[in-house]
Amino acid sequence: MPRRVRHKIGIALAGGGPLGAIYEIGALVALQDALKGLDLSKCGIHVGVSAGGVIAAGLANGYSPRDMHAMFIESENAAIAFDPDLLLRPAFAEYARRIVSLPGLIRDATRRYLDAPLTHGFFESFQKLARAVPTGVFDNVGFNRVLTQILNAPGRTNDFRQLGRKLFVVATDLDSARAVAFGSPGWDHVPISRAVQASAALPGLFPPVEIDGRHYVDGALVKTLHASVALKEGAELLICVNPLVPFNADLAHDEGHREPYSLVDYGLPAVMSQTFRAIIHSRMKTGMDRYRTEFPDADVVLFEAGRGDAEMFFTNIFSYSGRKRLAEHAYRRTLNDLRRRQDQLAPVLARHGVEIDEAVLHGRNPSIAGRGIRRPPPLAGLSETTAELDSTLDRLTAVLRTRAAAAS
Repeated sequence: MPRRVRHKIGIALAGGGPLGAIYEIGALVALQDALKGLDLSKCGIHVGVSAGGVIAAGLANGYSPRDMHAMFIESENAAIAFDPDLLLRPAFAEYARRIVSLPGLIRDATRRYLDAPLTHGFFESFQKLARAVPTGVFDNVGFNRVLTQILNAPGRTNDFRQLGRKLFVVATDLDSARAVAFGSPGWDHVPISRAVQASAALPGLFPPVEIDGRHYVDGALVKTLHASVALKEGAELLICVNPLVPFNADLAHDEGHREPYSLVDYGLPAVMSQTFRAIIHSRMKTGMDRYRTEFPDADVVLFEAGRGDAEMFFTNIFSYSGRKRLAEHAYRRTLNDLRRRQDQLAPVLARHGVEIDEAVLHGRNPSIAGRGIRRPPPLAGLSETTAELDSTLDRLTAVLRTRAAAAS
């Protein structure tokens, strides 16, 4: 029997590009497995920014975290599959528009220089040529088409207004630097896939997306999570996932990686990634502190990647095995995080009818494939009575932990 929509429970998913989306899927599968009384696709409010908008749109449409794991990670065998190569297709249309404008720009710059060469220097006169530089290197139109196909599948919708729950996809208006929550009144006529394309248009990589005569880019430019959108809608429990944290090379080495990392050795992409992560994470911490003051009656629970998480920082998303490994890594890390914070989180979740599943949390060798419980076969010669006793003790431990959390 399907669980009812939990209107006062919300999900807020930050950006992070393809790596972030993969990490979020693995984390959400872990949360779905480990939290009893909660279906993440039946929450009343979903908020997504950039890559998080992709996942939020799927959840709001009734796709489970495992469904999205099949589509985006186990994609080789999925009915509707995501190919990461879609994100590396050159923005030929944008190139063509800029090339067409080049002769006029050269003419105007030459005229300006020749009219007053002593007043207007060469470089000053020809700075207008910068307008011919494309606004994005790659084209995410192909990704829009795949997402449209996913959201137009039977029983799904690409229309905010036809959803049975609230979905907000946040993008940034380029000309005003104002955050826009598509899905809110006045902004819900835009197709969900188009809103996600706009929210994920990282400046420099993808051209801005035009919607109703305005141009939109990545929603993370203003805020990282935009959790306040869900809190203002009345979310009493908000579960947040943020995959992007600054990488600490020293901590990664201390946690068991054999070779110390120096990000400068990985070139400009690594330097830019670290810079971006540091900026948005600092801003997110400020926002989380503010939410406690502005929404004192709401419980906000945040799950993040680790600071020494080399797997998250260096995974190659274009490798099928790399995507699987990162999702599995996120799954295990999230279960470990739940286990580490169990005493703190159990009473918070219990206030909203959500319980931590002890069997999943303390199962041996948890994995996405094993749904959190992968027990080795009994030792040779172990009697059925002893095996039954072992199972009974596991159940008794789970009951005692639950009662202790409720009492506290």
